[in-house]
Amino acid sequence: MRILIADDHDLLRDSLVAFMQAEGNIDTDTAANLDEACALIDGHYTYDLVLLDYNMPGMNGLEGLKTASDRNGVHRVALMSGEASREVAEQALEMGAIGFIPKTLPAQSLVNAIKFMAMGEKYAPLDFMTAEPEPNNHPLLKSLTDRETQVLQGLTEGKSNKEIARDLELSEPTVKLHVKTLYRKINVSNRTQAALVARDEGLF
Repeated sequence: MRILIADDHDLLRDSLVAFMQAEGNIDTDTAANLDEACALIDGHYTYDLVLLDYNMPGMNGLEGLKTASDRNGVHRVALMSGEASREVAEQALEMGAIGFIPKTLPAQSLVNAIKFMAMGEKYAPLDFMTAEPEPNNHPLLKSLTDRETQVLQGLTEGKSNKEIARDLELSEPTVKLHVKTLYRKINVSNRTQAALVARDEGLF
């Protein structure tokens, strides 16, 4: 069995590798960003599982999941995150991910989940997928309307104005107006800066 673990946090990545190697009969490769992961996917090995960190460099929200899934020979891609919401997990599964792993899982549960997925079993922890979302009381969000918050989340997930408009059932000009307003409120000048602010503040 061979798996690829892609995460930009060295400690977590190395810990996962150590856990998997302790299981025996599991070969593990690692990457620190999406470009490195794709280079390995395009290399000589066929992976039983590609595990991607939702927030590592290059992911651009769920676009990174699609990018990895579309590589030749890749059939099982899973997402892991310490911050992503249940909605992100649901979207990932709808896009064909074989599973979603919160980084808050105990070590042995995390190892078991990776093994299940590598063998072709879908995995998403029931308690995470059914939990009621906690209200986000971040001060930055208090200045935004609900629509502006939804638009900002769309920007964070790498969506275009057209995609956000479709998802929220709004017109594209209306989304552009929301984007312009939230730029002013969070003191940024473009969508990349807005996404970085949202990520750095752990808004979504």
